[in-house]
Amino acid sequence: MQIDFHDETNSVGEDQIDLIQRILTFAADKEELTAEAEISLNFVNNSEIQELNRNYRQKDTPTDVISFAMQERGEGEMEIVGEEVPLILGDIVISVDKAIEQAKEYNHSLERELSFLALHGFLHLLGYDHIEKADEKKMFHRQEEILHEFGLKRN
Repeated sequence: MQIDFHDETNSVGEDQIDLIQRILTFAADKEELTAEAEISLNFVNNSEIQELNRNYRQKDTPTDVISFAMQERGEGEMEIVGEEVPLILGDIVISVDKAIEQAKEYNHSLERELSFLALHGFLHLLGYDHIEKADEKKMFHRQEEILHEFGLKRN
């Protein structure tokens, strides 16, 4: 899977990016995605993610992660079919500020928190959701399952 990383904060280290790359590739294998799948992962600060949250979700507060799925068809949109077209899953945006806050709050490493948020956003791109209780249970079970199998457990 191709992952394009963009760090607008200039604060995410190479080791952290490597870990995220490995866990998302692991998750893509578990979800049986084609190797040609593509995503974009963006690291921003609280003010940038708050603006996105306000503009796209009508929630004027910073959040930890937002996903923008490209494979969801809107009403009246046609499905694009063709083997030459790469599978572009979408964009994941993570607030590094929120990740730091939550790592301290949950008493685990920033690496674990960034990996968790990247995986959470990735599962959203694949269609997992947590609006309904049953869907939430399924999504949260899947993300914990992947984190444990990968070896990134809570402390």
